[in-house]
Amino acid sequence: MSITSLMLGWEFPPLISGGLGTACHGLTKAMSRRGMRVTFVLPRHKPMHFAEMGDDVGVASVKGMRNVRVRPVESSLRAYGRFGPKPIHPVSAAIEAELSDEPAGGPTPYGPSLEQEVFRYAQRVMRIAERERFDVIHAHDWMTFPAGIAVAACSRKPLIVQVHSTEFDRTGEHVNQFVYDIERQGMHAATRVITVSNYTRNIVITRYAVPPEKVEVVYNGVDPSAWSRTTPRPPWPASGDRNVLFVGRITMQKGPEYFLYAAKKVLEKLPNVRFIMAGDGDRLHGIIELAAWLGIGHRVRFTRFLPSQEVQRAYRMADLYVMPSVSEPFGIAPLEALLNDVPILISKQSGLAETFRHALKVDFWDTLEMANKIVAVLRHKVLAQSLLANGQAEARRFRWEDSAAKVNDIYQRVLNVA
Repeated sequence: MSITSLMLGWEFPPLISGGLGTACHGLTKAMSRRGMRVTFVLPRHKPMHFAEMGDDVGVASVKGMRNVRVRPVESSLRAYGRFGPKPIHPVSAAIEAELSDEPAGGPTPYGPSLEQEVFRYAQRVMRIAERERFDVIHAHDWMTFPAGIAVAACSRKPLIVQVHSTEFDRTGEHVNQFVYDIERQGMHAATRVITVSNYTRNIVITRYAVPPEKVEVVYNGVDPSAWSRTTPRPPWPASGDRNVLFVGRITMQKGPEYFLYAAKKVLEKLPNVRFIMAGDGDRLHGIIELAAWLGIGHRVRFTRFLPSQEVQRAYRMADLYVMPSVSEPFGIAPLEALLNDVPILISKQSGLAETFRHALKVDFWDTLEMANKIVAVLRHKVLAQSLLANGQAEARRFRWEDSAAKVNDIYQRVLNVA
C-alpha cells in the first residue's frame, strides 16, 4: 500500500539553516524513491510563486522527488523559528538564538508573540489539511506539534511526531516552560514518537514520561551524492598550518567554549594550527571575546553562517573535524566531514557516538583529553588515515533509504492498528 504523509516542518532546502532541513530533505527524498507520497507543509514569511495545481492554493513539486509536493503556508515561522517583532512571552537565550533572524548580537525579531505565531500556523495548516488527502500526519519538532495535534483531532488520522532536538538539548536545565509543554503534549498526543537516536529516546522517556513502547529510533542518514568531490583533496602537508574545523550554531548546545579551551591547549604544543568556526548564534560575540581573552584570537577564524558549497570548501581545507556538543541528538555534520575526507572527533554526549565506532570520542567537558586527541591526529598521519578510511566505510552505513524504510514500517503498523 502506498501511504501518503502530510508532513509538517519549518525548514526545507533551499530554505535551510541547520540540521533539521538536511534531515527533512534526506528523509523525504528517500521516501519518494520508495514510492511513498509526501505533502510537505512549509511556513513562509513571504509568498511563494508556484504554478497552480488545480485549486486556489499554490503547490510545487520538488526537483528529483516525483512523489513530494510542497505546500507553502503564510507564517512568520521560519528556519529555526524565526519571526518578526519582539515577543510578549519571555524565552530562554538558546531559544532566542534559534528564533533570531538577525546577526548575532542584534535585535531578536518575532511575531507579536511566540505562542500566537505557533497557534496561528496551526490554524492555517488545518485549512490546508481540509483540502488534502493523506493517511498519516508526520510533524517535525515542537513548533509543528500543535498543528499536528489539531489536524489529527479533526481528521481522525494517526499522528507521528519526530523529535530531532528537545528543550533539554537546547537549554540544559533552564527549560522554557511553554516550549516544554508543547513538546510533552505533542509526544503524548502522538500514536508514535520517532527519535533520531537512543540518546534522545532516553530523554523523551525520562524527561517527558512517554511510554517506552511508544518511542522508536530512526537514525539519520547522509547523502554521498550531495558531497561529490570535483577536485582532489590537497596532500597531507609536510609543514605549514593545520586546520581544525567546527561547523554548527554558536550556541550553548554545540559547546563552542570547550572547542576554544581545547584549542588553547593544542596551541601550547602545536603553534601552527588554525581553528575555523563556521556558524552563527547567540554566543558568537561572546565566543569571539573568549578567543581574544585566551590569547588565541589570531589563530581562530570565524566565518559566520556558510551555505552548503562554502561548507564543503571548509571541509576540504580541514585536517580534523571536531564536534564538542554538550547535547547532540544525532550529528549529521561528522558524517558529511568523513565524506569530504576529514577524520572526526566527536562528543560522547551525542547520538552518533552511541553507534559509531571509527571516531575519536571525548566528553565535551574534558578539554585536556580533547586537546590531546587533536594533537595526536595532527601529529600522526597513520592515525588520521586509519580513522578516515574506517570512518568512511562506516559512514556509508547511514543511508536515508534505511531511514525511509523504517518510517514506512512505522506508518504501516500505525495504520493497521488504527
